[in-house]
Amino acid sequence: MRQCIDVSIIIVSYNTREFLRECLYSLFEKTKSLSFEVVVVDNESSDSSVQMIQELFPQVKILNSGGNVGFGRANNIGIKEARGRNIFLLNPDTILLNNAIKILSDFLDSQSVVAVCGGNLYNIDKEPTHSFLRYLPSVFGELDQLTGYKLAKWCYGKSFEFNYGDQPLPVGYITGADMMIKRKVLEEVGCFDPDFFMYFEETELTYRIRKAGYKITSVPEACIVHLEGKSHSLKENRERMFLTSRRLYYKKTLKYNLIFYVCQMLYGLNVCIHILYYSLFHRDKEQSKIWKFRWKIF
Repeated sequence: MRQCIDVSIIIVSYNTREFLRECLYSLFEKTKSLSFEVVVVDNESSDSSVQMIQELFPQVKILNSGGNVGFGRANNIGIKEARGRNIFLLNPDTILLNNAIKILSDFLDSQSVVAVCGGNLYNIDKEPTHSFLRYLPSVFGELDQLTGYKLAKWCYGKSFEFNYGDQPLPVGYITGADMMIKRKVLEEVGCFDPDFFMYFEETELTYRIRKAGYKITSVPEACIVHLEGKSHSLKENRERMFLTSRRLYYKKTLKYNLIFYVCQMLYGLNVCIHILYYSLFHRDKEQSKIWKFRWKIF
C-alpha cells in the first residue's frame, strides 16, 4: 500500500530545460510545512531535461511518457503514480512566489464542496495575467470574446480572469498551469480525456467535475509567475491544435448540435472582425497574419 502524502506535484515537460530548472528551484525553496512529492513526466525531451533533473534534483521522480503524448495524457501517467491526497498540476514555465502549494492544499482540505483551486498568476514583470475565467466555454463565452470581454466585465467586474480581491472566488475553470485537484474527485469523475492532445483538456475535466456537483475556486493568496505568452509569433501547429481541441470540447459537452453551430458562427464572426481591424485600421501585419491563418484553418 502506498504511503499517502499531502500533495503530489506533477509537471509535464517537453524541451523546457531552462524553465523547468527555475521552476524546481522555486518549488523546493518556497514549499514548506507539508509532505509532498514532485513527479516530472517527460514527453521524450531532446534538450537534456532529464539529465538536468537527475543531477540537480535527485529527489524528483521522473517518468518517461514514451513519446510526445500531449498535456492531458502525460498528466494521467503522473496521476496514476502519485501518492498525494491532493494533486497539483504545475506548468514547467512557472515560478512560485510564496508557499502557494500549502496555501492551496490547506484551502482544498477545508472545503468539502470545492474540488479544484488555483492561485493568482503573474507575468515576468509581476503584472496580473490570465489565471481563470468566471465561466466555461459557451455561447456566452463566444459573445464575450466578440465584445472584447466587455460582457464578462459587466457581469463579473474587474475580477473576470484574475482575482483582484483578497477572498476566494468561485470561477468557471482554473488554468491548467496551476491546478490543484482532490484525488478522490479524480477517482470519481476520471482523469483527463485522452482524446485531447493540447488545449481544453483541463476545461473538459472541469466541466465533468462541475457536473458532478463540485465547485472551482480561485485563491488569491497563492501567487505564481507564469511565463507563457512571451512570444506572439504565429505557431501554426499550436493554432491548429487549439481550434481542433475547441471543436472537440464543444462536441463533448454540448447536448444540441444547434448550439455547437451557433458557437462556430460566433467564433468565425470574431475572426473576421479581427482580420478587418488589424488589416484595415490598426495595420498590424503580424496580428493580421495570425487572424488570417485562424480563418484559413477555421
